[in-house]
Amino acid sequence: MKILVGVKRVIDYNVKVRVKADGTGVETANVKMSMNPFDEIGVEEAIRLKEKGVATEIVAVSMGPTAAQETIRTALAMGADRGILVQTDAELQPLAVAKLFKALVDKEGPQLVILGKQAIDDDCNQTGQMLAALLGWSQGTFASKVTIADGGLEVIREVDGGLETVKLKLPAIVTTDLRLNEPRYASLPNIMKAKKKPIETVAPDALGVDVAPRLVTLKVEEPPKRQSGVKVKDVGELVDKLKNEAKVI
Repeated sequence: MKILVGVKRVIDYNVKVRVKADGTGVETANVKMSMNPFDEIGVEEAIRLKEKGVATEIVAVSMGPTAAQETIRTALAMGADRGILVQTDAELQPLAVAKLFKALVDKEGPQLVILGKQAIDDDCNQTGQMLAALLGWSQGTFASKVTIADGGLEVIREVDGGLETVKLKLPAIVTTDLRLNEPRYASLPNIMKAKKKPIETVAPDALGVDVAPRLVTLKVEEPPKRQSGVKVKDVGELVDKLKNEAKVI
């Protein structure tokens, strides 16, 4: 089984995001970047499937500028076999990413695609579902456990009411949730080996995909600062403030 894993380059989750002065987006210049945490979980799950003898090859895929090769190298150091970079400086929205993945699936012929349920920069949570629709494949989103069963997959997924178990026929799409696993750290020997693993670079045009944005961001701004609270003497004063000042009762 060949597995395709998406790895997105995002602002590191430890970095405080700053909005640009002109409100057109967030500041990325001289900001630490890393792999999207949900994608790290996806890479780890693919590696575990390979260690169990289920998967034969893991291909890490990233889309974006040349610097996204660093994210692919991280996946290779964790245990992926090779990488593919769809190189573009254009803004990539979920539909464009899904179409690029579809083109790569048609080219590579994997039986399983693992994606993070969402990226921590745009929080869209759309790409996996869109890709499943474009391919006509079964999907298991928000996966907290993945098991090989009867030639397919059994996925326990997190839903509002608790947990739901679904059985998927291969080929399939799986998107990862936080409780699926804990990603491993890349060892120094594996980091050195990753430098020799191949990364193929392709352009969106070569895949026949138009990545022009369909949505326009009008403005980006920080949420209002939280105001400090006040102490009240008794319940009567609290009710008065809730009724006349906050106007919530």
